[in-house]
Amino acid sequence: MNTEALTEKTLAAMFDHTQLAPDATEEMMKKLCDEAREIGTAMVAINPYWVPFCKEQLKGTDVHVGAAIGFPLGQNTLATKLFETRDSLEEGADEIDYMINQSKVKAGDWDYIEKEMREITEISHEFNAPCKVIFENCNLTKDEIRKIAEIAKKVCIDYVKTSTGKGKGGATVEDVKLMKDTVGDTCKVKAAGGIRDWETCRAMIEAGAERIGTSASLKILEEFRRSREQ
Repeated sequence: MNTEALTEKTLAAMFDHTQLAPDATEEMMKKLCDEAREIGTAMVAINPYWVPFCKEQLKGTDVHVGAAIGFPLGQNTLATKLFETRDSLEEGADEIDYMINQSKVKAGDWDYIEKEMREITEISHEFNAPCKVIFENCNLTKDEIRKIAEIAKKVCIDYVKTSTGKGKGGATVEDVKLMKDTVGDTCKVKAAGGIRDWETCRAMIEAGAERIGTSASLKILEEFRRSREQ
């Protein structure tokens, strides 16, 4: 995407404004929602416990509430992930981001990866909710990233996502390009993990990302604003 065409409003609408700290307080979550409402982000990315609270805070706005499923390790059973997905949606979540089972990736059990992805996507789509699969690319080979992306294309999940932001590494331009080249126009790409400034954000968008997961939305927008004033 040509970032020259972006405005503050269209850039903010690409952000999944994120607060996934295990010790997040009600005050912190209210601040997250207030900021998301003020700048007009696509979504707030939160742990499932906070879905009803954030849904109430964002009532009457276009900001979605996104639940992180199997987060951050992805090592839950499939039954647990399916329950967590449906429960979050019934509690008011508008979007789902789920962490893949990387043990199954390393085992080359691609049938399991497809089944997990398909069933979580199907539940999400019952509620007309976009679904994103998190790869956690820092733990994967390029061949593994490509294979998961091929499965995502087959399943027609809405987004492939680089990282949880909790791993040993975050999004890279190289991985965003690889994921986008593999899924084509069938899926969108969400870049997340370590995106804390406009320069990095711009690089991810130009590489093919259409959503940006970040806790630094306000900082990035301020840097974007300054860049346009120069």
